[in-house]
Amino acid sequence: MNKDSLFIYSPALLNYHFHDEHPFNQKRLELTLSLIRELGLIDESQIQPPRMATDEELTLIHEPYYIEAVKKAGEMSGSFLGLPYGLGTEDVPIFPGMHEASALSVGGALVAADYVMEKPGRHALHLGGGLHHAFRGRASGFCVYNDCSVAIAYVRKKYRARVLYVDTDAHHGDGVQWAFYQDSDVMTLSFHETGKYLFPGTGNIYERGEGDGYGLSLNVPLEPFTEDDSYLEAYERVIEKAIRFFKPDLLFTQNGADAHRYDPLTHLSVSTRIYREIPKIAHRLAHEYTNGRWIAVGGGGYDIWRVVPRAWTYLWAEMNHHPLLDEKLPEAWIHRWQKEAPVPLPNRMLDPSFPPIPRRKEIMEKNRLTVERVLSYL
Repeated sequence: MNKDSLFIYSPALLNYHFHDEHPFNQKRLELTLSLIRELGLIDESQIQPPRMATDEELTLIHEPYYIEAVKKAGEMSGSFLGLPYGLGTEDVPIFPGMHEASALSVGGALVAADYVMEKPGRHALHLGGGLHHAFRGRASGFCVYNDCSVAIAYVRKKYRARVLYVDTDAHHGDGVQWAFYQDSDVMTLSFHETGKYLFPGTGNIYERGEGDGYGLSLNVPLEPFTEDDSYLEAYERVIEKAIRFFKPDLLFTQNGADAHRYDPLTHLSVSTRIYREIPKIAHRLAHEYTNGRWIAVGGGGYDIWRVVPRAWTYLWAEMNHHPLLDEKLPEAWIHRWQKEAPVPLPNRMLDPSFPPIPRRKEIMEKNRLTVERVLSYL
């Protein structure tokens, strides 16, 4: 294990909780850390709690009037629909302490930022973050504040660093893209299911940035039912060329785990194999191009029992220089959580082989054409 790898966690992160029927469920953080501990992948000294972001820090991205609206919404009792600024919707219902829980998620990303930027070779993981859909003055897509955008703006202001943001959530990283759409020192790269069929409907190839940021917004919209080989081929080809082209000081990755075949909200069709391979590639590139400085955050992932714990355990294992292969899941972990899980828990880190998608060849060809178009911009 590498004691230079930091794991940001506190049970207070579970307070980001809309209601029991909402698909965004931070119990996945507890499940993941439990699995990491059972596999012996962490020293307790590596765990550091987040802090609350201050209002001043939040205003690096968010409008003051919006922050005040979030505070007031979190003080309401009962359920309200149709509040301003995207609050009180089906996607972002209000809940008690909404501001405090959301500011804690942002603060976790800021703890990670300071830790990584103060010394070369450091990595930090904040699975309670990755809320990439929130805008300057509007909640969206389960996201109240955008911890990714605030942390990147914080790094830009405090450390004058150039940042490559790479998003592998099945949903387009729209909030981060638009926050830095005109910024010459931030490149955003998003791999996601095409917006033809999935929220938020953006992330087209032609969204390339504006002004000083022109050419620094890259999107790789993948076909529905994309499988492992096609996904990984696209990821490796584009991130390699992007990081070589941009030469960042920091690699910041958003690691949504909702591209999996089991995920109930998306239409991609990968297995846990990609969640083992993506961190390997990111880790290697961080040491080649950013002096090892790598921040990773969580994101989407709505099969919290079978998918997210394994995906994020692979991520931490790689960041902590203890990569996993296809280990058996500890019996103690399965025994502890099976009684709560509504589905049978897996017994290995990798999935068994899934039946191939009937349109596999056509999907791979379409994705390759997309990649070629993206690479032609670099």
